[in-house]
Amino acid sequence: MCDTCGCNITHGNESLIKPGGKLEKTESGREAVTVLHSLLHENDHTAQHNREHFDQHNVLAINLMSSPGAGKTALLEATIQQMGEGLRIAVIEGDLETENDAERIRKHGVKAIQIATGSACHLDAHMIHDALHNLDLSEYDIVFIENVGNLVCPASFDLGQHVNVALLSVPEGDDKPAKYPVMFRTADLVMISKCDLLPILDDFDPERAKKYLRDIASDAPVIALSSKNLAGMNNWIEWVTQQIEQRIAYLEENPLQTGHHHHHTHHDDNAVL
Repeated sequence: MCDTCGCNITHGNESLIKPGGKLEKTESGREAVTVLHSLLHENDHTAQHNREHFDQHNVLAINLMSSPGAGKTALLEATIQQMGEGLRIAVIEGDLETENDAERIRKHGVKAIQIATGSACHLDAHMIHDALHNLDLSEYDIVFIENVGNLVCPASFDLGQHVNVALLSVPEGDDKPAKYPVMFRTADLVMISKCDLLPILDDFDPERAKKYLRDIASDAPVIALSSKNLAGMNNWIEWVTQQIEQRIAYLEENPLQTGHHHHHTHHDDNAVL
């Protein structure tokens, strides 16, 4: 967790911060630790509320994480083209600024909500909660959440998703799981993206990347995929389909309790999903 860039202060949790809007340093450090604990606790509470809302509508939520430029949006575009007719898809996009990625998704006829995080280098549960006010989940089977490009902070914030997918692009090098273990350890699936570049960037060894992944005690499956030539796309589609089926089966065996707790936001409208 950063304590210098302000990444854990967002519009959704800024009311928990002391005046001045920063995690203030103290001689003992205890006050800053207490505030940080409160931030994460509040985030996790909202994340659970988001997850319940997804479950009420039998919607699978997938959180896509990677460094900037690893191919998350390109993956979503290819996924929409391959599954669009058989799967009702919505996308929540996270970037510091612009609606560029959301506009790319909308061109495929898919609803996309852009979250501009400003200075925050990750999405958090409060942001997703706000975005869900603009989605009628009864109209969708799956919601993809494209997190901010960052291999550090997104791994620490539960959004209410059901599964995490981490992309590792060939141009980045195969040692990223060793360098950023928290990110890749939280992944339920690791995708080696831009695999069409393997013949050119032959210093990237997929087997070595898998070894680094196993070295950090991750047993996540690995899929090599190219959104450009669609190599490996069938494996990805099959994995997503399996996640949907498993989620439906789980909810059938574990029906939601009615009258679950309501979460109130810090916004003026106190809206509840």
